[in-house]
Amino acid sequence: MKLIGIIGAMDEEVEKLREQMTEVTVQVKADMKFQRGRLNGKEVVVVRSGIGKVNAAICAQILVDSYRVGYIINTGIAGSLQPKINIGDIVVSTDALQHDMDATAFGYSRGQIPRMEVLSFPADEKMAALAVDTCRKVNPEIEVFTGRVVSGDQFISDRQVKQQIVDNFGGYCTEMEGAAIAQAAYLNKVPYVVLRAISDKADDSAQVDYPTFEKKAIEHCVKLVENMIKDL
Repeated sequence: MKLIGIIGAMDEEVEKLREQMTEVTVQVKADMKFQRGRLNGKEVVVVRSGIGKVNAAICAQILVDSYRVGYIINTGIAGSLQPKINIGDIVVSTDALQHDMDATAFGYSRGQIPRMEVLSFPADEKMAALAVDTCRKVNPEIEVFTGRVVSGDQFISDRQVKQQIVDNFGGYCTEMEGAAIAQAAYLNKVPYVVLRAISDKADDSAQVDYPTFEKKAIEHCVKLVENMIKDL
């Protein structure tokens, strides 16, 4: 049975999972609390990475090096980039890239990391399909979408910035960690998927919507994670 690594950026995203775990042991590495135990019959490591791409990448690498995880799930919240994706809905990643990477001066595509052959990092198709099926069963009141997750060290709350990201990358949602975790998973050949519940529209209303809908969005993602791991 492969160990499953579950990364959330914030305490709120991991504590509800931790409450369901048994046989928990804790190790602290890089100021992150890695909580290993059992969840719905599977052995997991649940950890809060902290916010931002650097924290996220460090966290993913520790899961690979110290715990030899066989899967990585990144759970959390994001801003919608598409009109059809509403607050509360869930996006399951097809791939992920960094929207704030710009080496176009050297001939690379916007978002492509120099000297890497790929523009974006593809999610594991089986994990993504399982996430979609599970979400439809456990969160029937919301919609679930599959699409590109775009990440950057920015909270997007400006309509013009949002439109630039959409025009450049055609993403489904924007957040601050997923693509860094995806890159670490890709380099280590570990299957991954990013799951994002929508908390805001990543526009001029984002600062108001985010605190209002954050809690409900997190609940949708937690319910999805704890149920999908049963079939991994």
